Amino acid sequence: MAVFLAVSVVALFLVGISSALLRWNGVRYRKKGLPPGTMGWPIFGETTEFLKQGPKFMKNQRARYGSFFKSHILGCPTIVSMDPELNRYILMNEAKGLVPGYPQSMLDILGNFNIAAVHGSTHKYMRGALLSLISPAMIREQLLPTIDEFMRAHLSSWDSKIIDIQQMTKEMALLSALKQIAGIDSSSISQAFMPEFFKLVLGTLSLPIDLPGTSYRRGVQARKNIISMFRRVIQERRASRLSHQDMLGKLMRAEEDKYKLTDDEIIDQIITILYSGYETVSTTSMMAVKYLHDHPIVLEELRREHLAVREKKRPEDPIDFDDLKPMRFTRAVIFETSRMATIVNGVLRKTTKEMELNGFVIPKGWKIYVYTREINYDPYLYPDPLSFNPWRWLDKSLESQNYLFIFGGGTRQCPGKELGIAEISTFLHYFVTRYRWEEVGGDTLMKFPRVEAPNGLHIRVSSH
Repeated sequence: MAVFLAVSVVALFLVGISSALLRWNGVRYRKKGLPPGTMGWPIFGETTEFLKQGPKFMKNQRARYGSFFKSHILGCPTIVSMDPELNRYILMNEAKGLVPGYPQSMLDILGNFNIAAVHGSTHKYMRGALLSLISPAMIREQLLPTIDEFMRAHLSSWDSKIIDIQQMTKEMALLSALKQIAGIDSSSISQAFMPEFFKLVLGTLSLPIDLPGTSYRRGVQARKNIISMFRRVIQERRASRLSHQDMLGKLMRAEEDKYKLTDDEIIDQIITILYSGYETVSTTSMMAVKYLHDHPIVLEELRREHLAVREKKRPEDPIDFDDLKPMRFTRAVIFETSRMATIVNGVLRKTTKEMELNGFVIPKGWKIYVYTREINYDPYLYPDPLSFNPWRWLDKSLESQNYLFIFGGGTRQCPGKELGIAEISTFLHYFVTRYRWEEVGGDTLMKFPRVEAPNGLHIRVSSH
């Protein structure tokens, strides 16, 4: 009886302390003019609920407070906007003080010269340097031949095997990008690079708590290791004085380029390219395989398109730039996969000054989470939105509608969009023309905060 009473007293005490902390944190942010909402715990805020519940958390908060509310997620006070028109305004008005506001963990791990961390004239300069690496001419003459050669080799040994398509597309996206960046030197660092890069990715979406064993600490250390690898490659290239026809070679030939970067800027640019392309390419490729498996009619139409391309070629002929334009249905499959799976749930902005938005006053330095996920399932924009229907994208006007945010928006639209589409198209070409596949079964998918299969997504592959 005494033990029961002691436990009850402790429990009541903890409940009282918890309630007091929640109220205190709410009072801290009860500033006149702020939108309604809850702030959760001191320091941690509502990050746990946000990461665990995802879309459900967002819908519950919208039901209570409307489509514009306050919260405290990923280590900072944040305004969440779920209004399509307001989201478009926020993304289109960086010059009015709505600059990128990515989590501190992401900024620390991706670097100070990461394109997401800079704005104004610096962003314009860095974006120009990035676009020079992935221009249509670069894709045609250098990147697509590299991608084609890589895809042929990567898919060559899949016949008669059970593979984890999630793991294979992760390796595919990373190693293909590494080959485009570092060319022949990529083979010497790829095996050491992969585990470090995967730790870096996990660290970018974590609380910035620098303690042993945390994802953040592992991500910061992974960044240091990756920097060391690239510094070594850059030093060896300078010592050899050989010319390299890859992204790193172009960045190092500063005398030929108006975008002259320091070594630190070059390395952050490389990390940016790897990070921004890795998740979208790998996850879209995995989910395309999943949706094609579940929709045989779509697969049949896609395979027909790629066989028509292949019929005009000899077996050893690569996919070239001119082959991409007729792949209209392939492009539609990629867009519909991105919409249905929602690879990107939203983007973050930060206020550089106190400002009024939607009738509320937002303090300087607050984050604004432009949450775009629900737009992908808006029946007004996408009739029968939960159906996988690539044919809807054959109407090209859908790509130019105002509320298409699957590749970002405003001046921050993904600069590597067309390169990513070319890469996924090449993967799909060799996959659907060479193989049939069936799911082994039992694998589950998570859709938030990342689209992933926690235990892998296993398929049995056989020759077509």
